[in-house]
Amino acid sequence: MKALCWEGVNKVGVENLEDPSIQNAHDIVVKVKYSTSCGSDLHLLTGHVPFMEAGDVLGHEFCGEVVEVGPAVRKHSVGDRVVVASFIGCGSCWYCKHDLWSLCDNTNTNPGHTQLLWGSNPGAVFGYSHALGGFRGSHAEYIRVPFGDMTAFPVPEGVSDLSALFASDAAPTGWMGADLGGVTGGDVVAVWGAGAVGQMAARASQLLGAERVVVIDRFGYRLDMVRERFGVETLDYTATDVGAELREMTAGRGPDVCIEAVGCEAHSPGPQHVYDQVKSKLKLETDRPIAVREAIQACRKGGSVFILGVFTGFVDKFPLGALMNKGLTVRGAQQHGQRYIPMLLDRIAAGELSTEQFATHVLPLEDGQRGYDLFKEKDDDCVRAVFAPNAP
Repeated sequence: MKALCWEGVNKVGVENLEDPSIQNAHDIVVKVKYSTSCGSDLHLLTGHVPFMEAGDVLGHEFCGEVVEVGPAVRKHSVGDRVVVASFIGCGSCWYCKHDLWSLCDNTNTNPGHTQLLWGSNPGAVFGYSHALGGFRGSHAEYIRVPFGDMTAFPVPEGVSDLSALFASDAAPTGWMGADLGGVTGGDVVAVWGAGAVGQMAARASQLLGAERVVVIDRFGYRLDMVRERFGVETLDYTATDVGAELREMTAGRGPDVCIEAVGCEAHSPGPQHVYDQVKSKLKLETDRPIAVREAIQACRKGGSVFILGVFTGFVDKFPLGALMNKGLTVRGAQQHGQRYIPMLLDRIAAGELSTEQFATHVLPLEDGQRGYDLFKEKDDDCVRAVFAPNAP
């Protein structure tokens, strides 16, 4: 089969690999219809995540058709349309049973790396380095899905493949930020980042009852999309003082819930961006927590900050004093997709949630380098580069 592989820093290429097969009784094999780039994939491309090897298949957000099932699979049959959670969950460990699926104890086959970095290991992710399981990714014609009954979900009639695609990761990640961030009726919510995840966090906040939602970014076309599609307010952080604007909107208090959907390579027009770039290049810190700092400073006293963006290690100048003295609740997580995907598919089917608009560029695998370049550089108003591995 053809697969789009990591070949080095900022370099991908199509390789011919052996087709996947059933290795465990609970496996299914999926013929991939669509697989999208994700902001967290850029951390792999840039070498920010140091556990990639040449030839690793990229991609973790996908949908397709079941073509083979293991003998213990009960919920899927050959020919089913499915969307697959990016995190693999066993369904039987303590964490899965408590709906904390990205923390699964049994799927990460290389726990040593993350135990050293973080004190314990999360679950495995498709195509996301050998620190998170070393599983082949979804930018391929076919993919083996372990624990198929727990990790794949049927796509309802009337939901297009492109809409279902973003129920794999972007939609549940964004929804989780609003849900676990504690958004309730009447809240003012601020979201840093207007990519697909940030936009989904904004829409989830609306559906959970937020009175006002403000999305912060620097790319006009992404701010236009979320404003026009969902009717939220927007701020361009390169053109205004975000903290002052948010205080003005909230009678001086600040937002009730702040959701960070940017991650470890955040940008800023101010001197802190240069500071963090220099520190990270000198290996004195691993991540640039610019948006997290801003969210903590902006949040009202007693409010909630949820960190959705991916972070890998250690940061500098973290505003711990503000966090403690303002009485903030700060949470973060990788997405618990299995907790949200069925509900999100129902909302997509009912017209409450639109996702297909994120697929601004649909390309064959052979255009993988171009797709990732468009996505990384935000050229041609690219929100997501989507690959169709089996397109004629």
